[in-house]
Amino acid sequence: MRLGVSLLAMLVLAVPAAAQDLTTWRHGTVQAKGDAGFLFMAAEGDFGKKYGLDIDMTTLKGDTLLLKALISGEIDSYEGAIGSPLIAASKGAAIRVVGCHWQKLTYILFAQPEITSVADLKGKTIGVSAPGSQPDLFARAVLRENGIDGSEVTFVTAGSDSERIAALAAHVLDAAPSASEFAAKAEEIGVKPLVKAVDVLPDAMRRCFYVRAESIEKNPEQVAGFLAAELDAYEHSFANKEEMMALSRKIAKLPPESSEPEFVYDEVTSLDVVSDDFRVDVSKLVWQRDLLASVGSMDANFDPATILDLEPLEAAHKLRGE
Repeated sequence: MRLGVSLLAMLVLAVPAAAQDLTTWRHGTVQAKGDAGFLFMAAEGDFGKKYGLDIDMTTLKGDTLLLKALISGEIDSYEGAIGSPLIAASKGAAIRVVGCHWQKLTYILFAQPEITSVADLKGKTIGVSAPGSQPDLFARAVLRENGIDGSEVTFVTAGSDSERIAALAAHVLDAAPSASEFAAKAEEIGVKPLVKAVDVLPDAMRRCFYVRAESIEKNPEQVAGFLAAELDAYEHSFANKEEMMALSRKIAKLPPESSEPEFVYDEVTSLDVVSDDFRVDVSKLVWQRDLLASVGSMDANFDPATILDLEPLEAAHKLRGE
């Protein structure tokens, strides 16, 4: 079922009363880090209430686990990398991209200090997350851009971003891709930023929002309300830096003096990382499809536009009076 004109009108006019019962919306994301203030603002700031939703957050270790939780119905939505959902959709999974907010990949390939170039990674060990995950694909894309085949290095599964950086600092790994915020303490822990994704992979995206196709069919107003709440929350976060950083420290259990939240805020604002409307550039999905096809993860003929359903996002903008 598609959103019709009458339903859009109802969505725009429907403003939940304060006493109205809220519907729980279960949203997933990865391990909380210095960017948690952005990711958790909608839930922690009660931005869903305006749209009749109580946003309940679930954190899992990686994108593949979040995708499994979505498909099984354990969560209603999640935000994460585009790789695993594209692969799943190409194999028939009824999931949809309903918006992309982090439209640049704020990741860095970190390495041991003695490694001075990507060429030095030949014969070395690179720690990634699950095969097809964002860290895995980023590392492989960097190697490909530098003419190095994946067979010329050793990939090992090394957990979450923080776990990979810890393993790198302990000299268990030679290199590891992780969120760029770890650059704030790279010198302190004895690792070096080797390659920034924003410099070499301009079409790579970090996060999009995913829901099941049946959620759009059965509860389109809830999907639209969730997206409207996220749009409100991001707008609020950018206008309230100190509040965003305080929430990051609270959620990620960071000490008051931690520099990661400010690093994240300054990076995403200076590089214009986060979209203000969540609309999707299909050419970036095509780039991701081609990368996945090049490493044998999916069919090169799959049309990535088939995973998109942006009607809930358009309804969300109408809810916000845009």
